Amino acid sequence: MLKNLPLALRFALREMRGGLSGFLIFLTCIALGVAAIGGVNSVARSISAGVASQGQALLGGDMRFELNQREATPQEQQFLQGLGDLAESADMRSMARLEDGSDQALVEVKAVDGAYPLYGELETEPVLPQQDLFGNRNGVWGAAADDLLFERLGLTPGSRIKLGNLTFELRSKLVTEPDSISDGLAFAPRLLVSLEGLRASGLVQPGSLVEHVYKLRLPAGTSDAQIAEIRAVAAEKFPQAGWSIRTRSNAAPALSANIERFSQFLTLVGLTALVVGGVGVANAVNAYLDGKRGVIATFKCLGAPGGFVFTLYLAQILIIASIGIVAGLVLAALMPFGASAALSSYIPVPTQTGIYPGALALAATFGVLVTLVFAVLPLGRARQVPATALFREMGTGARGLPKTGYVALALGIAAVLAGLSVWFATDRRIAAIFVASAIFAFIVLHAVGLGVQALARRSPRVGSTALRLAIGNIHRPGALTPSVILSLGLGLTLLVTLALIDGNLRRQITDSLPEQAPNFFFVDIQPTEVDSFSSLIAETAPEGKLIRVPMLRGRIMELNGVEVQKVKVPPEGAWVLRGDRGITYARNIPENATLSAGEWWPADYSGEPLVSFSAEEAGQLGLNIGDTVTVNVLGRNITARIANLREVQWESLGINFVMVFSPNTFAGAPHSWLATLTMPGATLQQEAAVLNRVTQTFPAVTSVRVKDALDVVNRLVAQLGSAIRAAASVALIASVLVLSGALAAGNRSRVHDAVVLKTLGATRKTLITAFSLEYMLIGLATAVFALVAGGIAAWFVVDRIMKLPSAFSPTVALSTIAIALVLTVGIGLVGTWRVLGHKAAPVLRNL
Repeated sequence: MLKNLPLALRFALREMRGGLSGFLIFLTCIALGVAAIGGVNSVARSISAGVASQGQALLGGDMRFELNQREATPQEQQFLQGLGDLAESADMRSMARLEDGSDQALVEVKAVDGAYPLYGELETEPVLPQQDLFGNRNGVWGAAADDLLFERLGLTPGSRIKLGNLTFELRSKLVTEPDSISDGLAFAPRLLVSLEGLRASGLVQPGSLVEHVYKLRLPAGTSDAQIAEIRAVAAEKFPQAGWSIRTRSNAAPALSANIERFSQFLTLVGLTALVVGGVGVANAVNAYLDGKRGVIATFKCLGAPGGFVFTLYLAQILIIASIGIVAGLVLAALMPFGASAALSSYIPVPTQTGIYPGALALAATFGVLVTLVFAVLPLGRARQVPATALFREMGTGARGLPKTGYVALALGIAAVLAGLSVWFATDRRIAAIFVASAIFAFIVLHAVGLGVQALARRSPRVGSTALRLAIGNIHRPGALTPSVILSLGLGLTLLVTLALIDGNLRRQITDSLPEQAPNFFFVDIQPTEVDSFSSLIAETAPEGKLIRVPMLRGRIMELNGVEVQKVKVPPEGAWVLRGDRGITYARNIPENATLSAGEWWPADYSGEPLVSFSAEEAGQLGLNIGDTVTVNVLGRNITARIANLREVQWESLGINFVMVFSPNTFAGAPHSWLATLTMPGATLQQEAAVLNRVTQTFPAVTSVRVKDALDVVNRLVAQLGSAIRAAASVALIASVLVLSGALAAGNRSRVHDAVVLKTLGATRKTLITAFSLEYMLIGLATAVFALVAGGIAAWFVVDRIMKLPSAFSPTVALSTIAIALVLTVGIGLVGTWRVLGHKAAPVLRNL
């Protein structure tokens, strides 16, 4: 084969002088898939590069030390000040209220000192010096706030609000906060004040949920290796500080992780589109070889071996595929430039636009491999067909599989494609499941196609001529049934899966969660105010149910004496070890908890510290009863032994904790209280009354209305859903293109059938009805498969992975059936109309 390669290439280039007729769908499918994969990865890398290049500004320093519920000790402050320039800030949630008490809103308070910001620029409108912006004027402190706060409370610059026990004047609107992305997701508008103002407000009390952040600007030229050394020294010198340390190279870890996961998911969706397009490649190759039957026969009659024919046309297919790949790469390379402006309103981080060769190379590799996988088998079948069969107009569409070598080659390339998909994925387990599901879907779809043909073959004889013709067309040799079901089935299945997942999430957020969730969360209730707070709630909402628990913040430092940095855990359990966790203590079993293993401690227990751990998370971390967990609380490491495991229903949105400790563990530790209020059937006016009275009576208590938080989550889900549906639509577009190609590839035999039937007396109406019924039956079978397969896949994701109730949506079912019927019947009839217009004489002469 290699010996004849130069000659095969020369003939391949000569034959291509006639143009790319018949390969438009081939080119479009390859270009779409390559553009989707290359574009998604290029955009993700542009965001990651932007985060890395602006790490100092996004973090607000070269290093960031965060402490929960306590300020740094004098020794810790002295250590940090000796490293470089230091800026201190504090973050907490609280309630901002109008001076007359008529309205209030939840705010994310950020208090800064005079050194802020160390990097980047704080932009406000109007622009004011920091002293004028935050300083005290005649007993009134200054502040800047997001536009959203001005809108919610109907304020303008110069208006006054109360925060805690103090009055603040909103002197500017906050335009740009350089380090906001490092503070994580905000559920409320930002209110920027000075540290002195926050301390004077009375909001910061012992046990208050406040984060104290210390940001460092190190001397110029400090390398990442030196920063790592500083981090190690800080851990060695203050082993019980419990601070979270981030550096400029990891400014926004949560954002980076989410971008990686999302880009992986979209890459897999793009790969699905490319694989769906691969069916179009197979159809196009079959149709092309069918048109070249005379040329192939001539080659064989002149002594050309089968390997020469295979090499010649494989070279042509790869040359044509390269055109589609290049077109897709051009689109992918342009995506970061277009996405930079489009994403600016959703992701407030800089993107570093440019060409990303690694992302483009991966997309090109996938494009070549998909082309080879789907081209090898039809090329292998074509080289086996004898010249006599070709001259008898039997075509190249030989049935069955080619020689074993070609089958093995196709399977080997498919294995490489699957391996690369998993290898380059962030979460290889999810990628492996996705790849396995795609392979399984191909097998099942092929079986469905054969099953539909078998049912049509065994169906009873019907009286309607059109229906009888339609059923015959479904199972006749060379029928379109397998190609149509395979091409449309994958795209529809993906669309159904994503639509059902999106629908279940929205239903859970907008319907189910509000029904079972409490109406309010109340945070930072001081121990001295717990009883009076409970009395106020009983008076204001007598029908409501109030649950209150003590609450602290703690960071898991060790598991069974091993530092958490050295513990390998699956991605789904890593969140427990990331950052601080809310923790509590209790004498008795919480009313919403069920023990799955072990026993609860006695009410008067006074032995070694014990902890009750959430069963699911314990399993993910590899913990069992008797293991130890070391938690840092208020700068002190506490080791507790796991006494029991609990089943926790996180979806209830009630008070749930991963860890509940025995009461003696935190004896004497300052803490606040957390409470929930459930008011079944409460109106907006009743909720507003509760919110107003709590805010006026207890200004330091933070009130979170659950519906408002769910609205924020719902908006995020909607934005993600839009992006996911857009990616899925690429797969559906590929399916439509492949469907069009499959129907076009069958036009030659359709012309013969139509001419013969018209010669025998069939009317145009009868033929159109027959073709319509054929496409309708195939489309209906495809829709049924997509609904079953997509429903199972969505149930697995929602029920098994997300641990949420799953329900099937009739709207999705009806939409899927409608889409399938419109596409198959519509596209089929467009092609059929041209078929019916052929003159009989030229066709009959060649029969």
